[in-house]
Amino acid sequence: MESIGIELLALFVLLGGVAGCVDAIAGGGGLIMVPMLLASGLPPTAALATNKLGSVSGALAATVHFVRVGQLSLRSAWPLALLAFGGSVLGCWLLTRIDSAVLARLIPVLLIAFALYFAFSPQLGQVDSQRRLSPLSFAVLVPSLIGFYDGFFGPGTGAFLAMAFVLLAGFNLVKATAHAKLLNFSSNLGALLFFIGYGSIHWDIGLALTVGQLLGGTLGARLAIRGGQRLIRWVMVVMSLAISIKLLGA
Repeated sequence: MESIGIELLALFVLLGGVAGCVDAIAGGGGLIMVPMLLASGLPPTAALATNKLGSVSGALAATVHFVRVGQLSLRSAWPLALLAFGGSVLGCWLLTRIDSAVLARLIPVLLIAFALYFAFSPQLGQVDSQRRLSPLSFAVLVPSLIGFYDGFFGPGTGAFLAMAFVLLAGFNLVKATAHAKLLNFSSNLGALLFFIGYGSIHWDIGLALTVGQLLGGTLGARLAIRGGQRLIRWVMVVMSLAISIKLLGA
């Protein structure tokens, strides 16, 4: 596409901020950004790739804030992030070779189920609970599988990660969201590097998104800490249903 004007770049900064804020709380920022990127004239692959550049920035900003306030320890969580990174790269590679239509039909059903579960479980994730998987089993299975999903398809990754940390690792919802952001950053980074290799990114728009997402990601992490389990739970319900409706409509 041709070079774009300063007004459109400013709009992408604003939208990137909104998407980054939503992403930091519950995920689903791509639901805001990808349609706008497509409407601006980017082809689908370039829209997805450019969105990843912004998403990496927003997830990084949120992760840094969660570390600063003590909700996330990089010392214990970095192996999980590394596995998510590897899974994402593998998912991107497979995406170039097979059709993701089956996932497009399955994922809305899972997200609706998650949304209903969160909506009707008001105590879910208020405090830490008993883990259902050992630390080793969780580390081997969850980051790599959900990272793979993020690279291969993507919508709802934040919800899947948070749900896994709550139900399988026994984390409260704020701590689960913090760890989900680290893994989401890592899986987004893996996908971004893969897309850079294909030359798919529109850098002008991507840098505008980066500015917005850095600000929005920090704000969203602050809101998640302040609003706690109640805010995260309801934003997650709304975004899971919105992603499901979008996928079913497509």
